[in-house]
Amino acid sequence: MWSALKAAVILSVSSSAALAALLQSPSELPANKNYDYIIIGGGAGGSVLANRLTETSGVNVLLVEAGSSDYKNINIEVPQFVGKLIQSQFDWNFTTVAQSGLNGRSILYERGHVLGGSTAVNFMAYCRGSKDDWDRFAKVTGDQGWSWSSILPYAKKMENFVTPLDGRDISDEVDLSAHGRSGPLKTGVPEYTVSTDSRVINTTQELSAEFPLNPDYNGVSGNTLGVGWAQFTIADGQRQSAALGYLDPILSRSNLDILVNTHATKLVQTGTSGSLPVFRGVQLSQPGSSQIYSLNATKEVLVAAGAVKTPQLLLLSGIGDSSELSKLGINTIVNSPDVGKNLQDHPLVTSSWTVNSTNTLDKLNFDATFAAQQLQQWESNHTGELTLPAANQVAWLRLPSNSSIFSSVADPSAGPTSAHHEFILTDAFIGFNGVFPSGGNYFTAFTVLVSPSSRGSITLSSTNPFDAPLIDAGFFTTDFDIYTIRESIKAARRFVAAPAWKDWIIAEYGDFANAQTDAQIEAYARANAGTINHASGTAALGKTGSTGAGSGVLNSDLTVKGTVGLRVVDASAFPFIPAAHTQAPVYILAERAADLIKAAHSS
Repeated sequence: MWSALKAAVILSVSSSAALAALLQSPSELPANKNYDYIIIGGGAGGSVLANRLTETSGVNVLLVEAGSSDYKNINIEVPQFVGKLIQSQFDWNFTTVAQSGLNGRSILYERGHVLGGSTAVNFMAYCRGSKDDWDRFAKVTGDQGWSWSSILPYAKKMENFVTPLDGRDISDEVDLSAHGRSGPLKTGVPEYTVSTDSRVINTTQELSAEFPLNPDYNGVSGNTLGVGWAQFTIADGQRQSAALGYLDPILSRSNLDILVNTHATKLVQTGTSGSLPVFRGVQLSQPGSSQIYSLNATKEVLVAAGAVKTPQLLLLSGIGDSSELSKLGINTIVNSPDVGKNLQDHPLVTSSWTVNSTNTLDKLNFDATFAAQQLQQWESNHTGELTLPAANQVAWLRLPSNSSIFSSVADPSAGPTSAHHEFILTDAFIGFNGVFPSGGNYFTAFTVLVSPSSRGSITLSSTNPFDAPLIDAGFFTTDFDIYTIRESIKAARRFVAAPAWKDWIIAEYGDFANAQTDAQIEAYARANAGTINHASGTAALGKTGSTGAGSGVLNSDLTVKGTVGLRVVDASAFPFIPAAHTQAPVYILAERAADLIKAAHSS
């Protein structure tokens, strides 16, 4: 086994360092320092925990991140450079196994590999999820603390909603009373308007029955449905990642150490409590090194490595399905059959039209002089078109209740305030497959399945923690999912057929133009779909104390069932994927988790 080939160094990690430390190697860890909490993963979950737990003086926290500390890299900070991050040094560079629902294709599976995690590489969309999403979590766990009314204060606590750079009146774009104004994470609507904004809003009037205007899909009602102004973790002209919002302001805290470029390779049992194994030990190593460093937390190990790496770490540590672990020679400590199962994600398909305009955001891609001018402007004062997100408006939609699919399958959504599908409306060409243009002006709709019934998995490829796990997204493996993405594409077509677009839309572009019948649209979706990178559910919450397959991996307080001293705080905890972009729900989950952890150790 991999661990048998490595040398081990035991670190006793009582005196506090004078200042917070940003460490590049476990060898730099201070001697004789005890950590109350060791956090694995510096993304949304881990950053929130590091911030909130170190609010209490005398509580020492170590945050371990596998990636670098380069969260202020220009390619991360510039919103329009989001495409540069795919398959970069800030990406784990995962791919899926061949997907039967995608004609046997393997697809890229982007995950953040830098302090800030996937909040440093994602498309920055900010969506809390619906009332029904959160109320379903409460029902599944038997814990009303996960209900919409209970989490709404956390949604406001985390947020600092700011006004856009252009200073426009946004009273018609957002309900400011629904948002926090003093939290760590800056959010907002797009910094500037674009030429399609009025057309989108006019369409909500012309086709109001199907595409009503929602004044704020993050409103207090929790009803996300309709077309609304998009909200993002963009402010002051730049991306607002978990690292920038939650970690950067607290680097002066002496009770926080951050260790980067370091992998957690195993969770270690350090004793027993009654009949339960206690997991307060962690093994750390770095790629290419033969050294293993072992640390113990005095209170808890908090795993926030994300929906891919968290189940991998649990499995490598003997927490998982015993029959699967035994095949790899891993000793089962906790038989937890659901670890790595229940993977849910949001597949997307992009479809584009040529347009009667010379003023789209395509200039950033096709006009090198303009792009250079915009970069110079951004570097000078963080203004200009590089500050814009992927879209200024988003539509959250449900299938009609009389849709034929419901005669044969149950509705997998959380309820009537949750969307089945989404489309994201972009004033430019964006594509992930097919023919890429070398010039021109375009309009693109991202059609996204947001209440999938398909399920995938994360399984071990080997016992080497540096090997990527096997990722099976399970896309389009149910009738509901392929039906819904087909209907989403058809809805996008109806949207741009409104009178508001008559003088602007010219023609459908590429293979999209040839996908007209239902069968052709389904084939187009299978040939072109990718992921919007919302992996969730692989260490899911369940009712406290329930056991067996399908009962979940975590108790309702996020502690790992069958263990003491171990908790998971990331998107893997969601029993159902929210019908939302998942970074905001993870921030909310982590804010509550911090309070649960503090309460558990208040004595």
